[in-house]
Amino acid sequence: MAPLLPSPLHETHPLSQPSAASEATPLNQPSLQPSLQPSLPPARLFAGVALAVLGVMAFSLRPVIIKLAYRYDVDPVTLIMLRMVFSLPFFLAMAAWSGTRGGRSRVSGRDFALTVGLGITGYYAASFCDFLGLRYVSAGMGRLLLFLYPTIVVVLSALFLGKRIGLREVVALVVSYVGVALVVWSEVGTGHPDFMTGAGLVFLGAFLYSVYLVGSSRVVQRIGSMRFTAYAMTAASLCCIAQFLVLRPLSALDLPMPVYGLSALMAVASTVLPVLMTAEALRRVGPNLVAMSGAIGPVSAAVFGYLALAEPMGWLQVVGAALTVAGVMIITLWKTP
Repeated sequence: MAPLLPSPLHETHPLSQPSAASEATPLNQPSLQPSLQPSLPPARLFAGVALAVLGVMAFSLRPVIIKLAYRYDVDPVTLIMLRMVFSLPFFLAMAAWSGTRGGRSRVSGRDFALTVGLGITGYYAASFCDFLGLRYVSAGMGRLLLFLYPTIVVVLSALFLGKRIGLREVVALVVSYVGVALVVWSEVGTGHPDFMTGAGLVFLGAFLYSVYLVGSSRVVQRIGSMRFTAYAMTAASLCCIAQFLVLRPLSALDLPMPVYGLSALMAVASTVLPVLMTAEALRRVGPNLVAMSGAIGPVSAAVFGYLALAEPMGWLQVVGAALTVAGVMIITLWKTP
């Protein structure tokens, strides 16, 4: 069987970030080709990189907003439902717009089923694990663990797609996980009593998102990134809403108004806008520069957590985050023969 992903992270792909998002940066799966497109006009280059950076920073606000909402005793089931309720109209509009564009072939039943299944795996299940985990770990720690998804894609591709792990991948894996180990070690015993449970849940979310990336490559090629994004995110949104209706009474919506404000902010500023900004950045400057911009994700999340939540940011956290970012950049940008 031909591999679904010719090389880990080797194509433009919707909804990777590095947002996860979750959900890791929306709307790109970074290319491994080293060209940085030096012939781009300066104005186009600046605009594209600025959009990519703003998209990363907007997505990095998500764990901080979640932590702020938890101060009002809202549970993860309700919070993720509210986020997707506010996001759903945008995804429905994307689906309608992509369906009216001329010259588009019909989506087969098989591709539609695969898209729905991947959306449920990569956005509903992965996001829910992330939301649960953020009850017990810091915003910076959550973003750092989620940022490991490119290294997980490498391992999954080796196990299931026959992709050989070379020197680049080995170095990247070692550097990344040494960095994470430093950060985890610095927080064990000093944070929430269930810190390890939370870290495991966030890592599981990154794993599920990686499964989504590995599994969705050919579907995107057949139906297009816009339709794939719209259908997958709509399916994930409906699952979040159904989960709430099954597990919670409607009285659970009797929440302080700040929770609704934070949910709307998370939906627009940390879900929809990063998708659109990253898509436009890809159009202007290509996936390599967008991938490089994604490196600021864990750093910006840690800074936002420090400023908004007074989360500690000691030297071990800084060194560990730097190593993790370096490992992911090796995976993304190191040219191999």
